[in-house]
Amino acid sequence: MSTTLPAGDATAPSHAPLTRGGHARLGTALVLGAVLWIGPYVAGITVLLPARLEQIAPDSKVQVVATLSIVGSVVALLANILFGALSDLTRSRFGKRTPWMVLGSVTTCLLLMLLSRAESVTALVVTWCVFQLFLNAIVAPLVAVIPDRVPERLRGTYSAVYGVGMMVGMAGANVVASRFVTDPATGFRLMGFAILLAGPVLALLAPDRSNAGEPRPAFSRAMLLDNFSFPRRGARDFYLAMSGKLLFVLAMFSITGYQLYIFTDHLGMDAAGAGGMIATMALVQLVLSLVCGAVAGPVSDRLGRRKVLVVGATVLMAVGLLVPFVWPVPAAMVVFAAISLGVASGVFNSVDQALNYDVLPNPEAAAKDLGILNMANTGGQILGPVLMGAVVGVTGGYGAGFPVAAVVALVGAVLILRIRSAR
Repeated sequence: MSTTLPAGDATAPSHAPLTRGGHARLGTALVLGAVLWIGPYVAGITVLLPARLEQIAPDSKVQVVATLSIVGSVVALLANILFGALSDLTRSRFGKRTPWMVLGSVTTCLLLMLLSRAESVTALVVTWCVFQLFLNAIVAPLVAVIPDRVPERLRGTYSAVYGVGMMVGMAGANVVASRFVTDPATGFRLMGFAILLAGPVLALLAPDRSNAGEPRPAFSRAMLLDNFSFPRRGARDFYLAMSGKLLFVLAMFSITGYQLYIFTDHLGMDAAGAGGMIATMALVQLVLSLVCGAVAGPVSDRLGRRKVLVVGATVLMAVGLLVPFVWPVPAAMVVFAAISLGVASGVFNSVDQALNYDVLPNPEAAAKDLGILNMANTGGQILGPVLMGAVVGVTGGYGAGFPVAAVVALVGAVLILRIRSAR
């Protein structure tokens, strides 16, 4: 391995400079790729899996969602490191990222088709965990495309572009999935067709360059440690960024992971009414997150500052989480969606990825380290329901979960504030 560069160094991307048309194609591919992987994932974890469990295991649904989260977190941890490292080390005529993203798209599509036919809790849990394994074959290489190809001065803007795709995917997933609350099997099949396109979109619109002739690192103990383990040197800010992200996402998904049950079991709505409210929340989230996300990334590039925007978004997440606690009515969930899922998540998703690029300890292991950072995103989505499940188990209801999640978000803001290598 060659000498590593310090975090934040304005290194040139590994590709030739992008033309105007190249920027447009890469930006479009990043938006579509993000939509097509995050949409099926969020639809599954927030609506389709809970809806299917309501059908086949109504008496144990809360515990099963928590079990899915715990087992899935372990799978995601291993998969992010594995597929990130494999893509860093890959040499092929299609580049180092594309082969893994295409493999992940095909495999996850097949697994969602299997989920549509699952008739037992065991089948759901096992298939969903294997799905999460191969989902990271898409995600870990995809997030490394920006540092591969984009100069540092534009990474806030491209982070916003990717973030917009994430927000469209998350909000759109809830809008679409809410139509399948009573027919989750069809919802799984539809999401399978969507995720099948995630990897091929980037390969077709913005193909990776061949790297077949690049030297491959010699196999050694040092190579394995560099490429298949957590960063060990100069990684303080890396771990602060990862922890802050984990807590932000965990706080959010502790609510959204149970939103169907919050409406029905906590707020007393029927399934049809809950589906309508989930769709309304998703539309509010989509509009506000798109506007805020599209503005925040370029603003961070212009100011040369990432941290202050990410911290502010995390504090705002906590504020929004308190609204349904002090005002326990269905409309309060829409306000929560506006403040926390719209404005706060829009700014956070737009700028946080650029902050992650600034704290990478080793640019030569970008996909692996970004995969570890993305583990915080995936892990937060997985562990959020575990937190709410624990609150429900202790208190017997969902209400106390909102202030608990707000405290979690504020701790995340403190950790991000302690980062030194990024402004």
